[in-house]
Amino acid sequence: MHHEIVALERIHQPLPAEFAFAGPTTYNFTVYDTTDAANLAERIKDATIVIVTTVRISAGVLAEHVTPKLKLIAVMATGTDPIDLDACKKRGIRVTNSPGANLDSVSEHAISLYFAARRRTVLLDAATRQEPSEWVAKKTLTGSLRFVDGKPPITCGDEVMGVVGYGALGKRIANLGRALGMKVLVAARKSPSSTPILPPVDGHGNRVPFEEVLRQSTVLVLSLPRNPETINLISTPELELMLPYAVLVNIARGGIVDEATIVKALKDGKIAGYGTDVFANEPVEGGKDSPLLSEDAKGLNITVSPHLAWFAQRTLKNLGQILKETVEAWVDDRAVNVIA
Repeated sequence: MHHEIVALERIHQPLPAEFAFAGPTTYNFTVYDTTDAANLAERIKDATIVIVTTVRISAGVLAEHVTPKLKLIAVMATGTDPIDLDACKKRGIRVTNSPGANLDSVSEHAISLYFAARRRTVLLDAATRQEPSEWVAKKTLTGSLRFVDGKPPITCGDEVMGVVGYGALGKRIANLGRALGMKVLVAARKSPSSTPILPPVDGHGNRVPFEEVLRQSTVLVLSLPRNPETINLISTPELELMLPYAVLVNIARGGIVDEATIVKALKDGKIAGYGTDVFANEPVEGGKDSPLLSEDAKGLNITVSPHLAWFAQRTLKNLGQILKETVEAWVDDRAVNVIA
């Protein structure tokens, strides 16, 4: 058997140098630094295996006359939302991912965004650099850290961390929260009547109803996948339930949080801060791409990073190893890390 393997995005992380398949399998391995919609179909028209990270693989590209030989899409990431999974299922194209590669870096980044939001690091940095100096004029900048009711910030031992999405990443974040002295609540699904009952939290009690987690949490962390059920999971009704002391951290996917309502909630004092590594549209350039970067958002307690929570030496090593093992397993007729 012969395989044409095409990797579309070397720009994100190193790829395996080679694959080791059992039996008489041969292959060609073609690698592109980046790929866009204009050249995607041409590059994968003869591929049996496609390796992708963020490039969108739509139903149109998955049509049999466009990619007649395609058998496997191996995603070199945890999330598979750029892939049209329904179209893959209809054609019998296998989709795999690379789970768990970035648990350390993303969970640590989540905690860094929590601290930045809670301690208002971005705002304090700007205030300290300001000329003429408000610090010199007022002799203190404690006002920059106070809540709308004048109280100073909360420390870890008084925080209640709500975790929405309790897969491997959510569990790692919950453990870090507990290690910092926080009380941790794990949220049940938003609509339990229409979804299966989720198992209890290992060794830490039962899941808490979604709305109750919103009401109690002083720090809410989102670590769940983006799908039709989670788009705008956090919007005006949910923000209305949250405490004015609460900070929201999103290291999941853009689109799970309604960005415009975050800006309004912060302006109205409904929540205390927002930290995110993800945007509804990526990459972003100013307010035309995201309300979080608009003029209206200036001076608000918003900390952003450019979808790089995953980026670390350990992550890159893990991604390469997991991808290699996953592709080799599929070629050898073993199911590993199968999504669809």
